[in-house]
Amino acid sequence: MTDDSDIGTHMGVKTQRTVRGNDPDKAIISVSMTGAMTMRSRCPSVPYTPQEIAEQAQEAREAGAAAAHIHARTENGSPTYDTQIYQEIYDEVRDHTDILINFSTGALHEPLESRIEYVKQVGPDIAALNMGSMNYARWSDNQQDYAYNMVFENPLNEIEDMVEAMNEAGVKPELECFDTGHIGSIRPLLKQGILEHPINFSIIMGIVGGIPPTVNNLLNQVRQLPDDANWQIIGIGYPTQWPLIAAALSMGGNIRVGVEDNYYLNEDEKASNAELVERAARMARDVDREPATPDEAADIMGFEPNR
Repeated sequence: MTDDSDIGTHMGVKTQRTVRGNDPDKAIISVSMTGAMTMRSRCPSVPYTPQEIAEQAQEAREAGAAAAHIHARTENGSPTYDTQIYQEIYDEVRDHTDILINFSTGALHEPLESRIEYVKQVGPDIAALNMGSMNYARWSDNQQDYAYNMVFENPLNEIEDMVEAMNEAGVKPELECFDTGHIGSIRPLLKQGILEHPINFSIIMGIVGGIPPTVNNLLNQVRQLPDDANWQIIGIGYPTQWPLIAAALSMGGNIRVGVEDNYYLNEDEKASNAELVERAARMARDVDREPATPDEAADIMGFEPNR
């Protein structure tokens, strides 16, 4: 493992080595099943219905994934925040596999109340929480235009309300940090006592408006994390994702793959969720780290699954 010496404190949070609270011998692989904007016109394998999501979650679990990150979709692929659909997804996935269930709470122009509602009513194991506002865009070199371009609003008061709702529901927060200042947003949450250690971070790189996808930037972000933090890398797009996966695994980090983030194995070959997980698991074993099971992953992250 990379052996970085302690570098003092950042915003009152002590920093230490790149492994942090992760397990150096086990790698937690999450699979981003659906996304909110990944469409079948570009990625034929993206699942929409609860049954499709559950079947692919089972395949991903068998390939080595410990957690499934899920955005609910309608049958025509539109994003939805309907509690009943999230409940159907939860029930179908749980009938198929023991994979940890992670619901997204990110949205554009969707009231906070509806996003809190499905987290509290359904009770996934984990729920993702965006840690700050930002320009949020993706540039297509092929089209020489933006694939999408928007402002992603996540004010601090809404972040606080969402953490409190997750606490009440017994759901583990996953803090999604898209920009360099987002890790620092934990300070008021810790001061108020509404966020507890160990903290689970996702470092997202490759969004235009967020952290540029370099290994140096990844290392700088990890150095800001608390001692006992769990962290994973989320690299957006091809070829950005795979080099960041390799770096994170070597640093002792956890990883996420899946069609929400990138659906290419190489520049010519689109893949399914299970195929992306298979490659990630192979890469983990190449650095002598075994993919964690769901129970091992929950133990590493410090929570009891909601089964």
